[in-house]
Amino acid sequence: MCDKHETQDLSRRNFIKTSSALGAGLLLGGFAAPSFAASSEQLANGNIKSRGYAAFDNSGLLKPWEFERRPVGDNDILIEIKFASICHSDIHQMKGHWGAQQYPQVPGHEIAGIVTAVGKNVTKFKVGDRAGVGCMVDSCLDCNSCKDQGEQYCPETKFTYGYPDERSPTGITQGGYSNNIVVRDHFAVHIPENISLEHAAPLLCAGITTYSPLLKFNLKKGDKVGVVGIGGLGHLAVKLAVSQGADVYAFTSSKDKVADIKAFGAKVVVDGEDAYNEHKSQLDYLINTLPVKYDIAKYASLVKPFGTYTQVGMPEEFSLNMNALALAASRVNFNASLIGDMQETQEVVDYCAKNNILPATQLIKASEINNAWQSVVEKKARYRYVIDASTF
Repeated sequence: MCDKHETQDLSRRNFIKTSSALGAGLLLGGFAAPSFAASSEQLANGNIKSRGYAAFDNSGLLKPWEFERRPVGDNDILIEIKFASICHSDIHQMKGHWGAQQYPQVPGHEIAGIVTAVGKNVTKFKVGDRAGVGCMVDSCLDCNSCKDQGEQYCPETKFTYGYPDERSPTGITQGGYSNNIVVRDHFAVHIPENISLEHAAPLLCAGITTYSPLLKFNLKKGDKVGVVGIGGLGHLAVKLAVSQGADVYAFTSSKDKVADIKAFGAKVVVDGEDAYNEHKSQLDYLINTLPVKYDIAKYASLVKPFGTYTQVGMPEEFSLNMNALALAASRVNFNASLIGDMQETQEVVDYCAKNNILPATQLIKASEINNAWQSVVEKKARYRYVIDASTF
């Protein structure tokens, strides 16, 4: 039986032995040791131990899963995730609605947490910084898209989950329904101190996806702006447009959301088919967030001739129904928008923090994810489920 001093000495020897093995593993593997202040466990091969919830097939059922992330490279940061929110895109992709998937796969691209390690070339972040990650984690950073047209359009962009990544121990990128993530520093944004990490998380997809096209439309005070689909994206579109002085017309199929939508600042809430006729050719701009197939012409008729109509919702198979003649008759400028670039992503986080534009959130535990997904599909979410990452 060991006495107290022998036990302490044994503990020190074990610590030295473990540390030496880790250091040797890093040197043999060719890794430069990053600056750490991490609770995450770095393995002898440099990989980061992670745990989260993953889909194992296209059933849409998520289960706990332990896996490894790639080492922290010279240009990377490691983030200890505090909150990750649920986007309808997570459900579409895990269920194979956008094509066959590789499993196991961890979804989640609305991520907020604390930097716990930085690579040797990183100057943008330091250990202890508050950081967020959205829909992208890497790209070439050298093409025209990366330089000035939007990293999301780069052919080499690696999106946050489900994309081939030769550096990943699982072969694909793994998302934010987990306790940590390794990401190239360029694809993380700073989260100001005056917004909670819980409220910041939904801005990394829902916020930027609606902010980017609204920014490009250059809204003016008194513009009539239509928002179709008042869910995770739509409710933020309402708040953002209102903050720019627009008169917002919100279109919803959920009558029980009307009071909420008015509280978000909408001037008019349209919740029935008959009411659509009252607003034909009235809107200067319309943004549609519906993640399902629908007839474009129905909503195009709401926009003034030569007004602008932007699609941001991504339905199954990425396809919509379009009557070309009806769309032509409406004379609207129809376009679609894909998330936003990294500069815009930092802008929306800063803008919302400065102007106290906060998403309506419901905090859940990891064990509640599957029920939350069902609520999203049934339009019961109010309005963004946010997962407490400490429960993974």
